[in-house]
Amino acid sequence: MEHSSFAHPYFGAFVMFVLTFGAFIATTMAARFVSRKLARRDTEKLKTTLYECGPEVTKQPNTISVQFYMLALLFILFDVEIIFMVPWAVNFKVLGWFGFVAMFFFLLLLIIGFVYEWRKGALEWHSIK
Repeated sequence: MEHSSFAHPYFGAFVMFVLTFGAFIATTMAARFVSRKLARRDTEKLKTTLYECGPEVTKQPNTISVQFYMLALLFILFDVEIIFMVPWAVNFKVLGWFGFVAMFFFLLLLIIGFVYEWRKGALEWHSIK
């Protein structure tokens, strides 16, 4: 029997790639069509005004504290460590002492960063230093 070109091990992956790309294009075009049909056609005064150097400055009555963003960034920073610690914990026996020492230094750097942020007052909500 002759060797078929469909027997290549990556043929299925290629077909899935082509189908996924086609589905992406079809979904994008459908969303664009539907959004244009459902969009409001009336024009507002603000939409037709001249835009040159940005909108007029207005004072906002509610200002969000920078402390909130700092706390969110710290949460993401210390949450990312879990991404590195879970595979390490799963393969702990396979990695041996090298994996233990590598994770020790990784955690040491995180602890140093945590202590630094703690001393700077980034974890205290009402204190801005």
